[in-house]
Amino acid sequence: MRRSAVRVRKVALFFSKIMEDPRTEAFKRLLDIMDQLREKCPWDRKQTFESLRNLTIEETYELTDAIIDSKYDDMRGELGDLMLHLVFYSKIADEQNLFNITDVLNGICEKLIRRHPHIFGDTSVKDDEDVKMNWEKIKLKEGNKSVLGGVPNSLPAIVKAYRIQDKAHGVGFDWNDSEQVWEKVEEEIHEFKTEFDQNTEHREEEFGDLLFALVNFARHHHIHPEDALEKTNRKFIRRFRFIEDQAQKDGKNISSLSLDEMEEYWQKSKHNL
Repeated sequence: MRRSAVRVRKVALFFSKIMEDPRTEAFKRLLDIMDQLREKCPWDRKQTFESLRNLTIEETYELTDAIIDSKYDDMRGELGDLMLHLVFYSKIADEQNLFNITDVLNGICEKLIRRHPHIFGDTSVKDDEDVKMNWEKIKLKEGNKSVLGGVPNSLPAIVKAYRIQDKAHGVGFDWNDSEQVWEKVEEEIHEFKTEFDQNTEHREEEFGDLLFALVNFARHHHIHPEDALEKTNRKFIRRFRFIEDQAQKDGKNISSLSLDEMEEYWQKSKHNL
């Protein structure tokens, strides 16, 4: 009886700590609010998996904007918006007897444990590359028919190329060093130039091959091409707006500027931005 009483006290203490955890309270609060919104709010009650999909994509891009701009207050808010969407989908699924938030959370917990045998099992790893290779091998054992099966079809092309290459790398299909990768880039530049000069129907294909090779080179040097290109996009926008603003201050319309005048403003923008 004494042992049983001790065991009961330990269990009670364990659950008491869980309930006092502010993370638990905050998450339960969100779940309770979601229940009320789904019951009482006409807009929230109307939503479906399909109607939320594009909104979730938009929220994801807003999060990436906050990350790129290092706006951490915005990042916190956008993470909250995404968390709401995860709870929202789970609530709708629960209403349709498909699954619930408990299933979702337990599912990801079990997956993380299963795919980290170096933490929760007896597997040994040397570094993060070993972890990635184990991850892909475990996915295949779980029933994935292809290493590339987990790459979403609707990903933007540059991000998709990066993920394809990274996953292939995860099972050892990769160049040995970046020198070989750059040689491949130069090869693709030559092939594209040849097709372009001859104005053949293969120009687009060769341009795609060149982009793919450049993405691979960036990956080998730990540069994410999507982030790099987005930062260049933003830099161009800042400098082009500088041209527009300076032209307006000088009483000119940008559409009436000559290319030489635009270039002069552009050079000024490079010194100012």
